[in-house]
Amino acid sequence: MARWQPDARGRLAAAAFELFRERGFEQTTVADIAARAGLDKRTFYRLFGDKREALFSGSGELEEILVKAVAETDAAPFEAVVAGFRQVAVEIFADRRELVRMRQSIIESSPELQERELRKTGSLVAAVTAALRARGLGESTATLATESGVTVFRVAYARWVAADGDASLADLIAEVAAELRAITSAPGATP
Repeated sequence: MARWQPDARGRLAAAAFELFRERGFEQTTVADIAARAGLDKRTFYRLFGDKREALFSGSGELEEILVKAVAETDAAPFEAVVAGFRQVAVEIFADRRELVRMRQSIIESSPELQERELRKTGSLVAAVTAALRARGLGESTATLATESGVTVFRVAYARWVAADGDASLADLIAEVAAELRAITSAPGATP
């Protein structure tokens, strides 16, 4: 009988990531992932709802860190969201650029994964907007601050993934936020 090994969830996620890179998302089955991790399909389904979740399992942690950071600051709404994303960059993404690049290439190779990423982002937007509303902000203000912050994150994330430089994601978020502030406060800007 095989000896029990710890971290089944981590082993399954790592196996899924490897197989998605090697074979592609569509060509990889749950049975393949479980076998690579030395587990059975039943264990996989106990830990993940489907094979997509093996790739997106960190989104809950990201949302938790972001919402907590936004809720606990008394900064202006947009600044709170930017600060929250900078916190996420430090706690989740620091020193993981190559892994993030590979993950992003897997997502870009599959319309199904792109759709899942959009839904996860929608869930994140809703959670952050709710956190701002809980601070007493109106719906429009909370939505504008959240959507603007998410746009800053998306642009900074894309630059970080594509860049060969050593700028951190947190620094790029600050840079893109400054660009947005400059654009929106430029004299003569038309609505």
